[in-house]
Formats: sequence, C-alpha cells, structure tokens
Amino acid sequence: MAIDYPAILSMKREGEAYAYTDREVMLYAVGIGMGADPMDERELGFVNEAAFHPRPLKVMPTFASVAAWGAGPGDLGINRLLLVDGERDISFHRPLPVAAKITADSRVVAAYDKGKDKGAVIIRETVLRDESGDKLATLVGAAFARGDGGFGGPSDGQPPPHKVPSRAPDRSVDIVTRPDQALTYRLCGDRNPLHSDPEFARRAGFPRPILHGMCTYGLTCRAVLQTYADYDPAAFRRHAVRFSSPVFPGETVTVDLWKDGEVVSFEARVRVRNVTVIKNGMTVLG
Repeated sequence: MAIDYPAILSMKREGEAYAYTDREVMLYAVGIGMGADPMDERELGFVNEAAFHPRPLKVMPTFASVAAWGAGPGDLGINRLLLVDGERDISFHRPLPVAAKITADSRVVAAYDKGKDKGAVIIRETVLRDESGDKLATLVGAAFARGDGGFGGPSDGQPPPHKVPSRAPDRSVDIVTRPDQALTYRLCGDRNPLHSDPEFARRAGFPRPILHGMCTYGLTCRAVLQTYADYDPAAFRRHAVRFSSPVFPGETVTVDLWKDGEVVSFEARVRVRNVTVIKNGMTVLG
C-alpha cells in the first residue's frame, strides 16, 4: 500500500469506546520503571494501592498515551516495519482518574513528504473524553514512516520545535532502564515486535530490540515529576518531545532539565554511546 494524498487528510474516527482500571494504571507505571526502589514511598504511590495507611493511587500523566491504545483514524497505508515515533505532545485538561470509561476521537492533522528516500511524517490527533464528554487529554503524535516518502504531499510546514536554553542544565537526572523493560512496557498495548523480537529488529535496521519511544517519553515525565512537580501528576499541563535516537533496554538515560517559570525544558541522552535520544522537550506546569 501507499499513502493516498490528499485523501489521508480526511481520515477520522470518533467515539471509540475504551475502559481501564487501576491494574492498567499500575502496569504502565511499572512499565516506565516506577517503583524500582521498593522503599521509595513517593514512587510506590503510583504502583501500589495496598498500603497499610490508605492513600489514593496516583496516575502518571503520560498514562494518557496508552489509556486508549489502538485508537486512530484508520489504516494510513504505510510500511509498519519502518515506522517509528517522531514526536509526541500531550495536553492534559484534567488529572486522569484511576479507573474510567472513556472515548477517543482521532483524525489525521497533516502529512509531510520528505522525499522518496527520506520518508514521510504523519501528524495525528486523538482527544480522550470522559463519560460526560469532557476532555481529559489531547494527544498529538508525529509518526516517521521511513519507507513511505514520495507520495506527493508538501515537504514543509511543520511547526518549529521548542528551543531549550543554551545555558548549562539546571538539573540532571539519571534513570536506569532494565534489560527486560521493553518486554514489560509492551504489555501496555504496543506489541510491535521491533521491541521484543531480535530478528524483526535486525530486519528493521537495529542490532537488537529497542525500547519503545513512548517508554522513553514516560521516563522524561518521571524526570520532571521528581524534580519540579513534587510527584504531583495534577501539576502537568503539557508534555512534549521529539525522538532523535532509540534507547536500548538496560541503558541509563540522563535527562537534562532547565526551568523558566512554569516551563521546564529538557533533553535526554545516553552517555555511554554519546547520543541524544530526546530533543526539544517541554513540560508546562501549572
């Protein structure tokens, strides 16, 4: 198949029904590494509801990325073997409940043709709503289809990325990933074998399975949560990143952060490979 342009711009689905419970909320938090220290009460609040002293379970803001896993505007006609996340930007309209029945409205926002040998970028938007129809979160994602350029769409027009400050980082946080972390995170919805099957990963051009980009996205949320949000998920208004290179499970991710008012800028890198894996990151707190 191939991208059908401009017909792709009219693709949408509305009112897709989903539901989740505290099990999915805790599984996601474990999937992005929360609770690695079983004595850290701040992180246990996201992964354990069975406390001696009752406390409400907290929901990671970026759980929104999997709360309606599978929601989308339909078959985009792209080669999924060569598909990777390019950007993700979530606006949080209210804190996510611990359990809920929700609906998802999805549409294609834009499609950019980078050239026959350079791939394509597809921008999609999904709005999550509660049972009353009120917005919970708006997800905007850019998918980089490495094998689908040359479909005849525009090459320019994407919004400029957020610029991080040029000064030295105000804070830096090291987050260790587990060698088996992708195998846990995939249970949140993304079963793409690129993250679990060595042969599939090799055929896609990687030496071994890579960590989900959206897992790395969750790691950066953890970094902001523990440094500038006092472990309060209600403080998040927006969390946006550009994916620049994959993380391999077992690596340590260093997140560099800059705070200017309610805006936290960040980038993430893997020191041992001297590679930046997240660029132009931005969190808005409130």
